[in-house]
Amino acid sequence: MVSIKRILADFNVFRHGYIKNRTGLFVALAFPVILILIFGLISNSSGTVTVYVQNQDGGAVSTQFINALNSTGAVNVQMVSSSQNFTQYLLGHSAADGIVIPANFSAAYQAGNAVNVTEYGNPASSTSSIVSSAVNGVSNYFNLQRYHGSSTISVSHATVNVQQTSYVDTLIPGLIGFTILFSPMSSLVNLSAEYKRDKLFKQLSLTPLTKIEWLAAKVLWYICLSIISLMLMYGVGTMVFGAHITLTIWVVPFLILGPTLFASLGMLVGTITKTSETAAVISNLITFPMMFLAGTFFSVSIMPQYMQIFAHALPLYYIIEGLKATMVYTNYSQAIIDIVAVAAMTAVIFVAATKLFKWRED
Repeated sequence: MVSIKRILADFNVFRHGYIKNRTGLFVALAFPVILILIFGLISNSSGTVTVYVQNQDGGAVSTQFINALNSTGAVNVQMVSSSQNFTQYLLGHSAADGIVIPANFSAAYQAGNAVNVTEYGNPASSTSSIVSSAVNGVSNYFNLQRYHGSSTISVSHATVNVQQTSYVDTLIPGLIGFTILFSPMSSLVNLSAEYKRDKLFKQLSLTPLTKIEWLAAKVLWYICLSIISLMLMYGVGTMVFGAHITLTIWVVPFLILGPTLFASLGMLVGTITKTSETAAVISNLITFPMMFLAGTFFSVSIMPQYMQIFAHALPLYYIIEGLKATMVYTNYSQAIIDIVAVAAMTAVIFVAATKLFKWRED
């Protein structure tokens, strides 16, 4: 039977040792805050506005139109698949600025017929006026180039009423996910290698402590660490950059399941590591690609399609997307899907880690 008393006893031992490790505390608590400050200051200095563009035409002229729009320097074009429901896509990304180029754009322009580009925006947003100016400017340029000022290309306006988000709003959930991934994963991989080297697992096998209890004690500590890290990043993000994020009860499942998943994954990887050097290499091979491809620093939706498919196979993706859904978009139906996905992966990896890991080497 699992003993809560033994778990808490091992938790206290591990906690005391971890607190003395200043490097571990820096990576877990201070480093993500530093990243928020750096990326927040960089994003605040940027003068470009992200605008989502759906090209339903695919012809040469529409491609030239998009390239001209992107080259203005006022907007940063992000393409949206023509199969997407464009309005729902904007709402799902908490964005108001978008452009739809119709299917007959190139043919109509080349034939001298009138064609309409639809611009989406929010009248209450300052960015929509920037996008509108850029679209009108490019439209006028194309009209002058081809038909000497005749209004071949016109622009209509549609309204999308959503709460505007900043880069920092989505960065904070990403960095919380980074903390949930990096500290438990790297620590458990290294710890497993060190315990093997020092024959500590062999000694633990002679005590009543089980593998499940040993892992649970480490998970409990990293849950506490994740909560502290979240509060620090929330405070810095809201007070320094005015981030529009909310803390609700929906965040809790990710703060519990995330450390459990990655601590278990670290223990599972520890089954094949023999030295600290090997442990560090394997840990980095897993954590760094996951950190950059799962949406920590930028949205997965802007990646190429083949990379998006790969990102959907990463556990961290569902943690970060779930945190964004709860903290930024208040999209709780999506959060439930992410929670279920993370819970399923956590259960599989936790069972595999405790079953395959051996106290004694053969």
